Amino acid sequence: MKGESNAWDFIQDDPALPRVLLIGDSVSRGYTQATRKALKGKANVHRAPANCGPTATGLKKIDVWLGDGKWDVIHFNFGIHDRGTPLADYSQRLEQLVERLKQTGAKVIWASTTPIPDNPETKQTAASIVERNTAAAEIMAKHGVATDDLFIAITPHLATMQNPNDVHFNSEGYEFLGHQVAASIESALK
Repeated sequence: MKGESNAWDFIQDDPALPRVLLIGDSVSRGYTQATRKALKGKANVHRAPANCGPTATGLKKIDVWLGDGKWDVIHFNFGIHDRGTPLADYSQRLEQLVERLKQTGAKVIWASTTPIPDNPETKQTAASIVERNTAAAEIMAKHGVATDDLFIAITPHLATMQNPNDVHFNSEGYEFLGHQVAASIESALK
């Protein structure tokens, strides 16, 4: 709504606080406000000014999203938009993104992709996310990147927090995810 705060708001940094960047799709946009609220007075929480889409887009736009500033923590995810990407291509691109993010000197946190429902009409499968999360876990382990396991955290709450037949969540779900994300960022800042 007009006049309401949203995920795309400009963040005026408090120079006394660490800088955090969230990179991800519409699910991450959904939890941005809750994350900011949970980290108020503890961190300047920015987000990439886009629905970051698949890894192919990430490779094209990552330098723009990183900008010129220094980041203390980068919390990122790519997965839902890659559910139809061949696994080998997804893995190769994700590895390139991890290498680029690590070059920033920030502490990097991977957020596992949240569950999606099966949808035969769009050939969307829940298994595609499990496969991508498994591949991503191997890449993160190889590069020493921490994981914020949003998939495991939200799974017991899907019936009450995920919109029916949708990859997105209701306000309670985004609040829950935002607190989970904030906790992983706080842990990285210690």
